[in-house]
Amino acid sequence: MADDPSAADRNVEIWKIKKLIKSLEAARGNGTSMISLIIPPKDQISRVAKMLADEFGTASNIKSRVNRLSVLGAITSVQQRLKLYNKVPPNGLVVYCGTIVTEEGKEKKVNIDFEPFKPINTSLYLCDNKFHTEALTALLSDDSKFGFIVIDGSGALFGTLQGNTREVLHKFTVDLPKKHGIVSKTREIDVFLERIILGSKTCN
Repeated sequence: MADDPSAADRNVEIWKIKKLIKSLEAARGNGTSMISLIIPPKDQISRVAKMLADEFGTASNIKSRVNRLSVLGAITSVQQRLKLYNKVPPNGLVVYCGTIVTEEGKEKKVNIDFEPFKPINTSLYLCDNKFHTEALTALLSDDSKFGFIVIDGSGALFGTLQGNTREVLHKFTVDLPKKHGIVSKTREIDVFLERIILGSKTCN
């Protein structure tokens, strides 16, 4: 049996993320000119662009000239990266920009932007003397998918949970003044569950 190409591609992406996290965690800078920006799926590029414009105005008041110029430069770099996107990618967008200090004591500019290999449901904007990678690490911590069912007096919901990503598969909303309606809707739910179980057996 041939290996699954999609699984191989995913493993490569995971390896790349692990390598990136290691290099980002080791990076340090002077002042607060290292920006970590994470935009979750379905967010708006326009909203983030406005937020960055506001941050640029705030950073203009930083007293230290060196730190002020570094922060303004980092914000400008992030703004330039955002211009490459018309909308947020399906899995979200991660951006790291700033000036780091190398082991030789020299300054080096870092500009990174990418779409993660799966949805990243975290919204983050931080200026610091380091890059923040906690959300990326969380993507790697748990890749298992679980099913869940929520039932109450108004209906039922069927969904899956993978890491911090929730997906609703089906939702019933009921208004049951009569017992006959309850029996009918209960049977409908039973049929839906049977389909899920049969589908699971077929996949296995």
